[in-house]
Amino acid sequence: MTGHPAITLAVAVEAGEWGDVEAIEELALAALDAAVHDLATLEVQPFPQDAPEVSLVLADDAMMADINSQWRNLPKPTNVLSFPAFPLVPGGKPGPMLGDIILARETIEREAGELGKPLDAHLAHLIIHGFLHLFGYDHIENNDAEKMEAIETRILASLGISDPYGDTEPV
Repeated sequence: MTGHPAITLAVAVEAGEWGDVEAIEELALAALDAAVHDLATLEVQPFPQDAPEVSLVLADDAMMADINSQWRNLPKPTNVLSFPAFPLVPGGKPGPMLGDIILARETIEREAGELGKPLDAHLAHLIIHGFLHLFGYDHIENNDAEKMEAIETRILASLGISDPYGDTEPV
């Protein structure tokens, strides 16, 4: 751990009922801090001395469906979307602004219920998933998906959260 925060987080509630936003912010900061420290061990380029900023946008399904339609031509909600401020490839040096992570409340709640997972654990997973997208990680090809899932699982395990891709306990 460094003597300064790993990430600066800006949270905006744009749509939906999100409840205790301070608790969500604390959960997001813990997840992002764990992700930064994990990536710092993998990445060739060091993180900047000043904590880079991530914008966390809290939305509802209707707003997410609009965004998903506009940017991905998929007129339906999804759980998380990420929009990097600047293109970055895995191993690249991040700038002062990493980008936006957008979350859809109803979809996340429904998925957590269907998966039988605590909402906070699923939310932390999706924040980490979105964060990795900001760093150029993707899951379109199987080998990229396996790499991204392994990183997510390791970060989540460091937070005491079970593997989201299996029925295993944290490693």
